Amino acid sequence: MSAAASLGITGVGQVAINVRDVQRAVEFYRDVLGLRFLFQIPNAAFFDCGGLRLMLGTAEKPEFDHPASILYYKVGDIHAAYASLQAAGVRTEDAPHLIARMPDHELWMFFVRDPEGNHLGMMSEVR
Repeated sequence: MSAAASLGITGVGQVAINVRDVQRAVEFYRDVLGLRFLFQIPNAAFFDCGGLRLMLGTAEKPEFDHPASILYYKVGDIHAAYASLQAAGVRTEDAPHLIARMPDHELWMFFVRDPEGNHLGMMSEVR
């Protein structure tokens, strides 16, 4: 039996993103990205991202103070998402572009920065 099977791991329940200003991060993730705000505690805020809980918080120790891993958010219309984020003044790294052609869809992406400088990917599987 594998270790994962014996532990009963069924998926990822929460992802943490380091921020320095929790309130500024809340405003971006809630008001600009439109994620559903769940709750806030001192130094952290939590959002629902399609069943995955996203925690935005300050690093508890210096060794944990580093940029976040890149999260790729699924969007239905890549071009509309890009236009909306640009209109909101979000720093975009590139325009929507084709990544790969699959047998039944195309994978499109573009990247932005949140107010903390974290890199975020936006992705769409276009049929």
